[in-house]
Amino acid sequence: MWCRAGTFGSEIVTPTADRMKMRTLVAGFGNLYRRDDGVARVVVNTLREQLGRSPLDEMDDGFSELGQAVDTVILHQLVPELAEDLRYYDLVIFVDAHVGTGFETPIHEEALAVTYRTPFVYHQTHPSTILALTRHMYGRAPEAILLSVLGHDFDFGVGLSDSTAALVEPTVDRIQALIREFSPTSVSESAEEVAPDA
Repeated sequence: MWCRAGTFGSEIVTPTADRMKMRTLVAGFGNLYRRDDGVARVVVNTLREQLGRSPLDEMDDGFSELGQAVDTVILHQLVPELAEDLRYYDLVIFVDAHVGTGFETPIHEEALAVTYRTPFVYHQTHPSTILALTRHMYGRAPEAILLSVLGHDFDFGVGLSDSTAALVEPTVDRIQALIREFSPTSVSESAEEVAPDA
């Protein structure tokens, strides 16, 4: 699981010019070793393939590659420290799995409010709470959307059920559409790394 070095919240760092150019973050979260709960990793890696990038392996969270028009990261679960990175984005798309309870569609889409919310389970942080932390600490928060994919098998193991695997491509298509809707140039620029300051 990703953990940022240093003391969280002790310092507000002024963004460099290259970080200010970042636009969209796709942040998947879920347990790779609980079958369909790992669908976000498959979605993120399918998106990365479409963007001409190598997939992230199970030990790589993607944080070392930040700096492109469309960035991708994968977390075992959401953590408050993510707020430090969210301040640099205009749009964040969270991706996870759901068990079907309370959602009418296999791919649930929700525009997230910037507010403190009760987590999905006791040890997790809700995406809206991460947004609220970002605004509280840095004075702004990105637009945010949750795409939650219906899982069918949450038993121990690696690999998706056929029913959930069939939802990966439609989810990636929706992510691409959301990026285009928000910023028409984001997708075409996404494969180009932002040049560092001279």
